[in-house]
Amino acid sequence: NRCVNMIAHLFNAPLGETETAVGVGTVGSSEAIMLAGLAFKRKWQNKRKAEGKPFDKPNIVTGANVQVCWEKFARYFEVELKEVKLSEGYYVMDPEKAVEMVDENTICVAAILGSTLNGEFEDVKLLNDLLVIKNKETGWDTPIHVDAASGGFIAPFLYPELEWDFRLPLVKSINVSGHKYGLVYAGIGWVVWRNKEDLPEELIFHINYLGADQPTFTLNFSKGSSQVIAQYYQLIRLGHEGYRNVMENCRENMVVLREGLEKTGRFNIVSKDEGVPLVAFSLKDSSSHTEFEISDMLRRYGWIVPAYTMPPNAQHITVLRVVIREDFSRTLAERLVIDIEKVMRELDELPSRIIHKISLGEEKSEVNGDNLMVTVKKSDMEKQREVINGWKKFVSDRKKTNGIC
Repeated sequence: NRCVNMIAHLFNAPLGETETAVGVGTVGSSEAIMLAGLAFKRKWQNKRKAEGKPFDKPNIVTGANVQVCWEKFARYFEVELKEVKLSEGYYVMDPEKAVEMVDENTICVAAILGSTLNGEFEDVKLLNDLLVIKNKETGWDTPIHVDAASGGFIAPFLYPELEWDFRLPLVKSINVSGHKYGLVYAGIGWVVWRNKEDLPEELIFHINYLGADQPTFTLNFSKGSSQVIAQYYQLIRLGHEGYRNVMENCRENMVVLREGLEKTGRFNIVSKDEGVPLVAFSLKDSSSHTEFEISDMLRRYGWIVPAYTMPPNAQHITVLRVVIREDFSRTLAERLVIDIEKVMRELDELPSRIIHKISLGEEKSEVNGDNLMVTVKKSDMEKQREVINGWKKFVSDRKKTNGIC
């Protein structure tokens, strides 16, 4: 309860001095999103029933960049997911397009404070303002949920003037991951509501066999307390100033890495200055080698740097992403740049993928620039990379969803 209150105040919940915040601790932001989504669905259904209107076709509006748990919520709890498609160069939800997709069956619009794809903050303020206008025109009261899994413990300290939280009247609930920038080990998330009216009472269970009335609203009942204790410790040990120092240090190390990659002249930076402290980047020229090859070869130096394609309408863009956490020092950032430069030099010495035919044989025939057929002996590294790429294609061809895990 102390943690919920501190987080609610951090997000500017409109609470009186003696008023208790409404929220719960969860296993992570996935469970938090399920609970927030259920609250929106039940509240919308209750309103539709009272008005004598159909309540069997709820939908939720999000960007195509949402984390896969939103797709899980929609599928598991029978809610239509209406996604705003992305476009090259714009990898977050467009608020204007999102509001256009809202109808009388929309239980909420979900905005992301820190996209999984490039760390960018979506414009929650603009979304709120546009939705206020639409609600007045239509008589609806479509609310907003902010998925602040990554950015909830960043924005209040690095960008305190940014309006994204309960300062906006249509923001009714916010989730945040304690095990991301809350500085706790894995297994803790939080969801807080604006006030009691935003969490339908019928979703809350009351038990008394632990010695007193204990309200509970979770998908998991039994879970360890260690993550909650760790979160409580971090909040009271670091305080506002301590969290701000950690986040500022993360941002500074992000700048070091970004500038180092820019100096190589080989990459486009896809991430933004304002957002989660991460660097998402892609090759300026991927005609000879790809981001997936860079990711594979970096593993030899001990780095696991994910490479992935963007969602529909931007799936031709491939991105590498490095997330800067509190234990990612400036020295590590500089070392990563050096190792990436080494990988690029090694790739430059390998045959271009234009002439590198996919084959698992010992030898392959190629046509060189003079149209002469030559035979090239494959190295063990080349054969191993081909096997890896073959499996990647095998898995991607069978993927059911486009979400990022």
